[in-house]
Amino acid sequence: MGRDVELAIVFADVVGSTQLYEQLGDDQARAMVARSLEVMREATEAENGSVIKTMGDEVMSTFESADHAMNAAQRMQERISTDPELAHSSGHVAIRIGCHFGAVVEERHDVFGSAVHTANRMTSQAKAGQIITTAGMVSQLSPEWQSLCREIDVATVRGRADEVLLFEVMWQPDEATNMLPTVGFEPRRGSRKLTLRFEGKDIIVGEGRKTASLGRSEDNDVVIKGSLISRIHATIEASKDRFILVDASTNGTFIRTSDGEEYYVRRDSTPLSGEGVIGLGRVAQPDSDLAVHYRVEG
Repeated sequence: MGRDVELAIVFADVVGSTQLYEQLGDDQARAMVARSLEVMREATEAENGSVIKTMGDEVMSTFESADHAMNAAQRMQERISTDPELAHSSGHVAIRIGCHFGAVVEERHDVFGSAVHTANRMTSQAKAGQIITTAGMVSQLSPEWQSLCREIDVATVRGRADEVLLFEVMWQPDEATNMLPTVGFEPRRGSRKLTLRFEGKDIIVGEGRKTASLGRSEDNDVVIKGSLISRIHATIEASKDRFILVDASTNGTFIRTSDGEEYYVRRDSTPLSGEGVIGLGRVAQPDSDLAVHYRVEG
């Protein structure tokens, strides 16, 4: 029988792990991912947290205190970014962290509920070296930590009708010294566009067009044939001058940005920014016939 509790939930994962395997080979990349997971576990336990599960290159942890969760997140970032074992010929291993505080059901050393989905969603919003959290988490932090949180954006979360305010946590001392006062996010309207390019054809979302669909059905705006591609696989929606990819497929959607960050979305949504490649059902290399290139401008 599960029990209802309120906890801080932290997700941390290695950024660009697929690229790491391609660059370094299986043995070295596997050792670096294992070292990263070890650091994440040690940081969790040092702050009285519990590691709930590890999933490939990701750790999910819970804490009774929001401050302990943030202390652990900071410790993870500091140790990962300075660990000499995580330096390699192409750079240094980096992680991204997302966290949230909310009600969950705790059962058999696992936790369930919308708060878990929200915390996981924050991870997909984070870039390498970032800690991203929610207003719900910020409200539970001590004044010292609150002073280091900067409102940066809003996001949609599966299962929630309202949008969630995003905060970046300025965990590095030099960032905290130079940070600007928190400013409410006010999106620009009507000035941005997203261009999809597939087989030499461009589709633009944001200049009068609110959505574009991708899948193997001929009814889609971008028609891609493949055994792993669903009939209506994904859509891209313009919302408040932002662009959201919504996956509705069986096998999920893979996104690789131009700076090497990777995202996997299945029955969920994620914002698109900058430029990169979308793969339906599988990772798509930029020169692949199945790659959909995207670029956000404005």
